[in-house]
Amino acid sequence: MKLNAKELRDIDEGKAKRTLKNIKRRPLYFILEDIYDTYNVGGIFRLADALNVSKIYICGQTEIPPNHKIVKASIGTYKIVPWEYKKSAVEAINVLRSTLHVPRIIAVEQDAQAVDYTKVDYSYPLALILGNETSGVKKETLKSADQIVEIPMWGINKSLNVIVSAAIVGYWVAESIR
Repeated sequence: MKLNAKELRDIDEGKAKRTLKNIKRRPLYFILEDIYDTYNVGGIFRLADALNVSKIYICGQTEIPPNHKIVKASIGTYKIVPWEYKKSAVEAINVLRSTLHVPRIIAVEQDAQAVDYTKVDYSYPLALILGNETSGVKKETLKSADQIVEIPMWGINKSLNVIVSAAIVGYWVAESIR
């Protein structure tokens, strides 16, 4: 089933959940840590739908649907992509490891321990941690991750928008694991 923006905005939440219940999702998870811009959160829902992500864990100070800006930016995909709120990213990591048996948790972050995202062998199931627009992924969360990857930056700007970073790494992962 492919829906356009109007159809996504208008789909009833109950119908969306019933219709999409049987969709086989990619064993890829997003963990959002303290993402303050609600338009970024909405955009990540759109990206998660495009990648057919299994679930988004919304953590910390990140707003949750039905915040009107998330609803608007997501064009209704917040009704399509499963999501759950957790108090912290570390809590989400613990759930992924213990309940869903996700063996690889990778943070997308500029860090001294980071490796180029294209130099990693990816395999499913896998979770990507995406951090705050200004301060990035918290140090305690980085310690809970198995690996840190970064997108090379050749200009004077230190980082990309969180949606852009998630899209670059998310699509690289999806193409790498075909």
